[in-house]
Amino acid sequence: MLKLKQIKLKKIKYFLKKLPKNLGKRAFLLCLILLLISLITGLLIFYKYSFLTEKETPEISKGPLQFKEATFQRILEVWQEKDKKFEAADTKEYPDPFRVSR
Repeated sequence: MLKLKQIKLKKIKYFLKKLPKNLGKRAFLLCLILLLISLITGLLIFYKYSFLTEKETPEISKGPLQFKEATFQRILEVWQEKDKKFEAADTKEYPDPFRVSR
């Protein structure tokens, strides 16, 4: 079992060493293949986000929107805490890393 793994590892290592040389020999073919792959990928993305979105009908909510006051207050508290930290950082003096201190 161990010998079999070593043989497989040697074959994989040999293949990986030869891979750049083989790809370099067939550079034009490699460029064409990569171009084809990128075109196919681009077309699939374009199809997904362009054509499929036109076919889907948007969902219409049945009831009116509800404003959640508690959630809004929690968000305001977090923003105020961040604002306090930001203001505190503005007043703190930091040493100049480019000036030589003696």
